[in-house]
Amino acid sequence: MQYGICHLSIIPVRSSADDAAEMVSQLLYGEHFKVLEHRKLWSKIRIAFDGYEGWISNQQYTMISEGDYYQIEGSDDIKITSELISFTENKQNVLIPIVLGSTIQNVCLSHYKFDDFGATNHKNKEQLVPTALLYLNAPYLWGGKTSFGIDCSGLTQMVYKINGYKLLRDAAQQSTQGEALSFIEESEPGDLAFFDNKDGIIDHVGIIMDNNYVIHCHGKVRIDRLDHTGIFNTEVNNYTHKLRVIKKIV
Repeated sequence: MQYGICHLSIIPVRSSADDAAEMVSQLLYGEHFKVLEHRKLWSKIRIAFDGYEGWISNQQYTMISEGDYYQIEGSDDIKITSELISFTENKQNVLIPIVLGSTIQNVCLSHYKFDDFGATNHKNKEQLVPTALLYLNAPYLWGGKTSFGIDCSGLTQMVYKINGYKLLRDAAQQSTQGEALSFIEESEPGDLAFFDNKDGIIDHVGIIMDNNYVIHCHGKVRIDRLDHTGIFNTEVNNYTHKLRVIKKIV
């Protein structure tokens, strides 16, 4: 088994070993992973944070030892950037931009430097909505996890990660976590609302706000009304998503 760490700002994780393949997720700076299969140009990986699997280019990551991998896994000292853009410095003293939600306690493994540590891994539910607002108007991007392009479950995963919670990658996976609530009135800001399609498959998720609003990614990260039917978009004067379940992540 081989192990690696992301030393670039963002690495696309693809569905197959091809530059033209669908991007299913992204690695942000400092994220570590196992290499399941190594080819000449591509590696199939399993991301440590959420267990998600996909293919990345061999030119875009740094190998680490098994000992370093499990040292990271066993650490409680998780530090995540909390600014939209931060900078790390490589061995040539060149500044490398990194995005909101990057993992920075592992910079020494890629021989980079970072002076201003962001949020720790302490759970902070009160900051979930303020953190989500940092992504407001970010464009929708399938597989995206940054303020420059993000999908609905990428938004919820990153917002929760920055505030010390671990969510799985896809909306359907996230809906298996936490405690189900019976009514919207039982929810608190930061709880998750899940929505299903015409086939009953959960394919969308958003973060509940005060006063029956929800922040979610649909075309872009936006704020819409939420009721027992689902998400009501006042711009089109129609419901865009049907509510399935509300979850409290603990």
